[in-house]
Amino acid sequence: MQLERLLHSQGFGSRKECRALIRAGYVSIAGTVCDNPNADFDPGSTDGNPGLAFEVDGEPWRFRAQAYVMLHKPTGHECSHKPTFHPSIFRLLPDPLLNRGVQCVGRLDQDTTGLLLLSDDGQFIHQWSSGKKRTPKVYELQLADPVGDATVQALLAGVQLDDEPAPIAAVACEQTGSHALRLTIAEGKYHQVKRMIGAIGNRVVVLHRSVVGGLALDPDLAPGEWRWLEPADFDALSHFD
Repeated sequence: MQLERLLHSQGFGSRKECRALIRAGYVSIAGTVCDNPNADFDPGSTDGNPGLAFEVDGEPWRFRAQAYVMLHKPTGHECSHKPTFHPSIFRLLPDPLLNRGVQCVGRLDQDTTGLLLLSDDGQFIHQWSSGKKRTPKVYELQLADPVGDATVQALLAGVQLDDEPAPIAAVACEQTGSHALRLTIAEGKYHQVKRMIGAIGNRVVVLHRSVVGGLALDPDLAPGEWRWLEPADFDALSHFD
């Protein structure tokens, strides 16, 4: 693939802008500056594996045919390109990812933290955001009022939500503190966790998503930080009971 096209595919600007970056000496391959936009390189990326390593203005990068990203969403951010009241989570990502058009795989409320996946792969986004797949998602909750075994049993048995024809039950639920629960759901309905807790007469104070499918939030990611998904992450995502 020509270097100009390679940079363009990775979100470093228009073909013209990428050509200018290369000719100005801002692009290097294996530590060597390449100022020829037509130089051919094997991108070498397949099935989510990173390919060719290169640098743009000193910033290391790897070629990826599609972008798959894990973000530790902080509180006070909206999952929208056009936020209403709070900053967009897309502010937390570098320009090349934004230029590639990455989108959220599902959404988290502005006051909800934790694991958020993003991609420019439409099929991946649809697969993992579709309610039909019944992908389990694990949430860590801090509640306003104390909880006990009765709380856990009520959520496992199912609670009635407005506009839902039948009760909605948690896939799993355990008490983790006097005011805390670990709750697993699979439907992904609008404000589902908050509505389920409201249906049992309690209120969510803190809501954090820790797991999607079988993929847990990387503990090394601080709020607001992101990283690429690696092959092991795809395996974990797809393997859940």
